Parts: sequence; structure tokens; C-alpha cells
Amino acid sequence: MCDPVLVIMAKQPAVGRTKTRLSPPLTPAEAAALYEAMLRDTIQLGARLEDVRLAIAVTPPEATSTFRRFGPPGTILLPVAGVDIGDCLNQVLGRLLAAGHPQAIALNSDGPTLPDAYLRQAFARLDADSKHPADNQHPGADVVLGPSEDGGYYLIGLKQACPELFRDIEWSSERVTVQTLARAQAMGLSVALLPPWYDVDTSADLARLQGELATLPAEALPHTRRFFARRRQSAPGPSAPPLAGHADQIRST
Repeated sequence: MCDPVLVIMAKQPAVGRTKTRLSPPLTPAEAAALYEAMLRDTIQLGARLEDVRLAIAVTPPEATSTFRRFGPPGTILLPVAGVDIGDCLNQVLGRLLAAGHPQAIALNSDGPTLPDAYLRQAFARLDADSKHPADNQHPGADVVLGPSEDGGYYLIGLKQACPELFRDIEWSSERVTVQTLARAQAMGLSVALLPPWYDVDTSADLARLQGELATLPAEALPHTRRFFARRRQSAPGPSAPPLAGHADQIRST
């Protein structure tokens, strides 16, 4: 029997195309560099899970070789291209489940401060034979969903492929989670909800990320910390330009 698998949905960092809502206050090059740092820290987050296989889904497919240095040995690399994020999620989770993994959970790559306890809880909620006492009241959901504060979701997990769950959803809108829950109900699927979390997509999120870093252990999120340290060092004045004050509407999954 294969282990459960956590797949991180990753995009190739590209100046001018990655995290564009963060410019300003970041430059396009800084936005791409921050995304790569958050992605690397998210990969480290997933690699800490015991008895869980780690995978990275790479868009565009031709960037797959670049990601070989991002994950630890044994990481599964899955090139993926789709018409939207729902198509990509359906492809990736379907392929992993078809390969024999009993559970497949997809995680975004831009919320690196997510508590690892949420990930362990996600797998436990899918497991009908959970050995975690706190989850004994949950009989093993068909779907686990981690709602984002913007109305999307940062995580989705399945035990069986469910292509219909990803069709006709208003991706990149605040209705993604609501529509997904309604679709699951219509399909007769049970859903376990995790606590909400946030993606780093706006300057307000950026300021929140920096505030969290100040409260976390010094060894946490080394790549993200390194990004901010380099930015401070390269600032022409006594400090880098402020990261708050440019917040706009976030619409992402």
C-alpha cells in the first residue's frame, strides 16, 4: 500500500507574472523572489510530515527539471497544465489516487506559515481509522477542505477522484469555497473543514507575514526570512519601503 501523499501546487517564479498583486510595494523581481522563498519553505513544511509522500505539481510542465533541486530526494514531480486551477487540481489528485495513494491532498504554495498541525489534521479527517483521539468523532470524510480567508481554499484532499467537484467553479473569486461545498453536498460527499488560513497576495498579507515571522522560532521559514533580510540590506535608506498601505481585493484559490 502506498503512503498518503501531499502535493504542493507550484508555479515557476517569473518576473512580471508571479505575485503581481504585490507590486507595489515590491518590485516585480522581488515579488517573484518572494514567491520562490515561500514555495521553498512550504516544501520544507510538507517534508516534515511523517509517513506522507511529498509531491510537487509544476506549472508550466517544461519547468519541471528546475524543481528537482527544490524538494528532498524521493519527491514526486508532476508536470501539469490545465485550463484553470480546477483542471490542474483534478488532474494532479486523480493521477496520485490512480497510482495507489489512499489519500491525496493538494496544498497551495503561498501560505508558508500554515501550522503543520493543520496538515496532520487534514489526513486524519480523511482517515476512517484515525488513531488521533481528537478526531475519533469524525468518521472519515470524503473531502477535506481548508478555506482561505479570501473565499477560496488553501487545501483540498480526496480519497477518490471526483472530477465533478472541480467543474463550473468561479475560480479566482470569493465564491470558490461556497460553490465547492454546494457541489460536494449535491454529490452526496461528506466534507471536513479545517480552520481558515491566508494566502500572501496583497501588501496587507505581506505585512501580516512579516508580523508572524517575528513571533515564530528563528529557524522557521529560512528562505522567507532570507528574502526580507536581503531586501533590508539592499534598501537605499535606513529601511526597506513599507509593505503595508497598498492592499487591494484578493481573488485567488
